[in-house]
Order: sequence, then C-alpha cells, then structure tokens
Amino acid sequence: MFASFRDAVATARRDGDFYFAPLLSEQTILAALGEASSLWQGWIYTPAVTVWMFVSQCLSADHSCRDTVARLAAWRAAQGKPRCSSQTGGYCIARDQLPEAACRKLVCQTGRELEAEAPPEWLWHGRHVRVVDGSTIRMPDTPENQAEYPQQTNQAPGCGFPIARVLVVFSLAVGAVLEMAISKYQGKQTGENSLFRELHETLASGDVVLADRYFSGWFDIALLRLRGVDSVVRKHQLRATDFRTGRRLGKDDHLVCWPKPQRPAWMSPEEYAALPDELTLREVRIEVQQRGFRTKSLVVVTTLLDAQEYPAREIADLYRRRWQAELCLRSLKTVLQMDHLRCHTPHRVRNEFYLHLLGYNLIRKALAMAALEAPTDPYAVSFQGALQTLDRFLPWLAASNGDITTLCKTLAACLAEHVVGNRPDRYEPRLVKRRPKPYKLLQQPRANYKTRIR
Repeated sequence: MFASFRDAVATARRDGDFYFAPLLSEQTILAALGEASSLWQGWIYTPAVTVWMFVSQCLSADHSCRDTVARLAAWRAAQGKPRCSSQTGGYCIARDQLPEAACRKLVCQTGRELEAEAPPEWLWHGRHVRVVDGSTIRMPDTPENQAEYPQQTNQAPGCGFPIARVLVVFSLAVGAVLEMAISKYQGKQTGENSLFRELHETLASGDVVLADRYFSGWFDIALLRLRGVDSVVRKHQLRATDFRTGRRLGKDDHLVCWPKPQRPAWMSPEEYAALPDELTLREVRIEVQQRGFRTKSLVVVTTLLDAQEYPAREIADLYRRRWQAELCLRSLKTVLQMDHLRCHTPHRVRNEFYLHLLGYNLIRKALAMAALEAPTDPYAVSFQGALQTLDRFLPWLAASNGDITTLCKTLAACLAEHVVGNRPDRYEPRLVKRRPKPYKLLQQPRANYKTRIR
C-alpha cells in the first residue's frame, strides 16, 4: 500500500496533477465518468480537476466555493500555469455536470479496493463484516430541496430545513464506506431497513452483517440468509426471550426457531414463497459489566450457529465493535461537517453527499497505509489527525523537489503518531457545558419578521 501511494505521488508530480491525485488518480475518475468525461474536456475545470476540487471542498474546514477556487488558483500559480478566475461560477457549473452515478461509483470502488488490500489479520474469522447504520442530514431551505426532501411535519413552513435519511454500509476491517442510500425522511419504504434491502444485491455470500436491533426483523434476517449472508444483530425488545427453551449451547446461549410471519405488503407473493417456513437462530445473552454503561444486559441474535467455531464471547466482542459505525458517522457528520450540506438543489445535494463519502474513504486509505507501516490497528489512528496532516502534506508532496520516499515515509510516520487513546470503558454525562446564544427560535417564515421590522 505504501509503495502504491509513493508511485501515485511520483506520477502526479510528473504529470503536474492537482495535489489530490495521489489519493485518487485521473484514470480512476475518467473510468467512473465514462462517456460523460468528454462533456467539458479542455476547460480549466476538467473532469478530474472538478472531482479533486469537490473532494477538497468537502474535506476543508471552510467548505465554501470561494475558498476552493482560491486553492486551485494558488496551485496553478505554484505550477507556473496561467491564472484562473477567482470567480466561482465556472467551478459551480462544472460541479453541476458531475453525474450522480459516477460519484456513487467512485465511493464504492475506493472502499472495496481499500478493503481488498487489508491484511488477513484485520478480518474477523477470515470473513468480511459489513456494519450497517443510518442517520439523517439536512440541507438549505430551498423550494427544490423541500420538494424532494421535505422538512419534518411538526415544523412550521419556513422554520425548518429539508431533511434526508441516509444509510451507510461500512467495512469493519478498514472503516471505509462500501455502499450507501439516501431517501426522504418520512414516508413508505424510507426506513433504514427498507433502504438496506435495496443494497442486498451488493452483498456477497459469506459476508457478515453487523447491525442494531432495527435490522432484527424476521424478513431482514431471512432475506440475507437466502443470499448466504450471516447476521449478527441485537434482538428487538418486543420479542420475548426464554433460555430454558430451545437447544442449549452453553450458559445464556441456545438455538431457537422463529416461524415465518404473514406476508408484509411490500413483499411479493413469489418472494414470500421462496423464504423458509422457519428460521433456526442463535440467541446469546451478554451481560455488561462496565460501570457507567446504561445497558446492563442485551440479547444478540445471529445465524452463526456453530458454537465451537464462533464462541459466545467472540459474538459479544463482535457486537461491541458495532459501535465503530457510530464513530464513523461521527467522523462524517462532525469532522467533515456532513450533518448540514450546502447545495441548493437535490442533484447537487446527492453529489455533495457522495463526495463527502469519497473524501472520507481517501482519508481511510491514508490511515490504512499508516497502520500498516506502524504497524497498528487502523481504528487506533485519529481520523481528524489524519485529515489535518494530509491537508498540510499533500500540497508539498506535489510541489516539493525532495526525495519522494522520504516525504512519503514522513507522512506515514506523522499519521501513525496521532494515536487515539484506548478508552473502551469511558463514560460521560449526557450534558453540555457551553450554553447556546440566547436567541429565540424562528417560529414563522423569515419574511414575516422582516415585514414587522420594516
């Protein structure tokens, strides 16, 4: 992985590419765009430059188009190229021409390529674990965004923001995004499990899905098992548990049979008939011993039935690692500021969402490189520290005349030094110390208040 990064830096320096090229090559971008890459060839904002700038904008602390264009102007000046306009119109037009399918393809491709390079010791029992979790994102209050992603129904018109539900599938081995989905926040077939069913075809036989109890429904487990995919999920609180029944495998560990429920409205009769009449599942109770944890006991349901190959303790440890999905979403929404996007049309909003995930995968790629060189676990390296370090190193890697190997080794060493503290049992009060500014909430459209003031 280190050798491929060093070669990518050398190629980018030789071709005079934008400094994000070592993380994402121009050939990869053009292959994802396909025929669309010929739409704006010859401009300053070529397809590759547009994607590189869009990624840099999503990863920057400023997030503005003006800051992004200024970054391009500075890079062109350092390369001895003609000056580009500091106006943002050309960049926004080029960004609007990016196809959504190509942006999504870049995310999936970078994530799967990174996972394919993971060493065997990063896998769980030699298997690929997919961690699934959902969240929400907001966007500017424009008529276009409101039409496709309406605000919550309990908010008055003009007082809320359009909101979308997103679902992300992470790789447990490297933390990269493998698949994603976005939809309206409310309505039929907009729940997290409904979005995940649309992504079932991307899973391969032998994968393991790790998720919370929202994905513990009978049909969710059965549809995955039909594809040869195993599940490790928390049991829903409305299902009764009695460890005195079923086939006992150990203390608080047994096999049970769940009969098939009636056909739901969203499933066709053919799909319903293809499912078995009952599911044989394994239930494992986990007692939480750590002080300060709100949950003291939980039951995990899994299709991994072999207690010899998959002991109960390892099932418990695997489910605890589900929390990595929460940390990955925190990196996306807090560190990369994806919780509130900035584009004013749904097409651009979706591309901004995809490019945030793409930038996240590129940072994960650098983290994996540093973890292999250290060596250490990729989750032990700070995501925010890696983002800050890359932001300072990449321009110098592209412009410096120094030795490539030395510079790349220095980058990897600096990344590996940003170690996250080992705090598996940390707990904090769910309170904040800093008070918000004492402004009243907007309870009417802004125009009404401006009329009163006038």
